[in-house]
Amino acid sequence: MLLNIVRLRYGEPPAFLDTTQVIAGYNVSRSFSGGYYGYPASAVSNYLFGSGTVSQAENPTITYQPMTGEQYAENVVRPISPTAIMPLSLGGMAIDTLLRLTAQSIDGLSNVRGVGPFGGGSVRFYLLLHDLRQLQLAGAMTVRISTDDPSASGRGGKSGSGSNGQGSGNAGGGANGNGSGGASGEHIYLVLTTTADSNLQAIQGEVRRLLHLDPNATEAEIVYGPYPKKQGQVAILTRSMLAMLTQLSYEMDVPERDVRSGRTLPTIGQVGIESRPEVAIHSGASAPDGSYVSVFYKKCWYWISDTDFRSKEAFTMVQVLSNLAATSHSGGAVVTIPAG
Repeated sequence: MLLNIVRLRYGEPPAFLDTTQVIAGYNVSRSFSGGYYGYPASAVSNYLFGSGTVSQAENPTITYQPMTGEQYAENVVRPISPTAIMPLSLGGMAIDTLLRLTAQSIDGLSNVRGVGPFGGGSVRFYLLLHDLRQLQLAGAMTVRISTDDPSASGRGGKSGSGSNGQGSGNAGGGANGNGSGGASGEHIYLVLTTTADSNLQAIQGEVRRLLHLDPNATEAEIVYGPYPKKQGQVAILTRSMLAMLTQLSYEMDVPERDVRSGRTLPTIGQVGIESRPEVAIHSGASAPDGSYVSVFYKKCWYWISDTDFRSKEAFTMVQVLSNLAATSHSGGAVVTIPAG
C-alpha cells in the first residue's frame, strides 16, 4: 500500500494484487535415541548416552492475481458509497479522519485536492470535521442505518444506530457506486442526539448551519453527490481508492532534488485548522529506525514512524477501506496440494 502511494507521487501506475488463496502447510517431526555401554567394554564416562531432535516447519502457499478489467474498475476506480463508509464510525473509527480520507466534498464544502501549491480546499470543511469529531467523542452524534423508504410518509423499516445495527449497504451493487441506497434498500442517516450540554448544543447548531439543515433537525439522510437533491439531506462526494491514495501521495514528504529536477510536483500544504497530512510519510537516504512500515524506492527510503499513532491509525483505516472496496474477487488459479 505504501509503495503504491510512492509510485503515484512519481507518476507511475500502481499495482493492485488480489489474494486469491491462502493454504497453510505445517510439518512437525521428532526423533529421540538412547542406549548404554557395558563396563569394561567402554570408559566409565560413556556408560549412558542419548540424543534427540525436534523440528517444526510452516510452509504456507499464497497465490496473488493482478486486478484487471471490471474487477479493477469496481475495487479501485469507482467511488466508495457513503452507505459503506459511514457505518465505520460506529466501530470507533474517528469520523474526522474517515471523512478526510474518503470525502472530496460535503454539501459543497471541498476537501483538499492533490493539485496546486495548497491543494485548494475549504476551511469550513475542516471546521465541520472538527465539530463532528467533538460530537462523536461526547456521544452527541451517531449514525443510523435503516431499510425504510425515506420518501414514504412512515418509517416502518428496520434501523440500527449501534454496532449491532451496522451494515455494508451497497450503492450500485457493492460498496462502490454512486447511489444513496444499497442493493438491499438500506439508507443511512446522520443523527444529532439530544443533549443537555449547552456547549454540545452550540456545536450541533454549527453543524446544522454548515450542512444547511433546519435549525431543529435531529437527523439527515446521507446521499452520494456534490450537493443534496432534497431538503434535509447531506450530500457526500466520496473518493475512490485510487483517488484516496493519490491524495495521500501529494501530501507525503519527498526529496527536494526530485522536485527541482521535475521528477515530481511539490508537496501540497494544508488549509484551515489542519497543520499536517493525515498520513505523515517521511523520506530519507538511509533506512529508518523504528518505522511502522517502510519501502525502498529508487535509492530513497519512505516510511511512517512507529511513534506517530495518528498516521498509523489513518494508514490502517486506508487498508480497511481497501478491503471494504473489494466487492468482486476473481476465482484465481487452481493450486493442487499433495496430501499425505
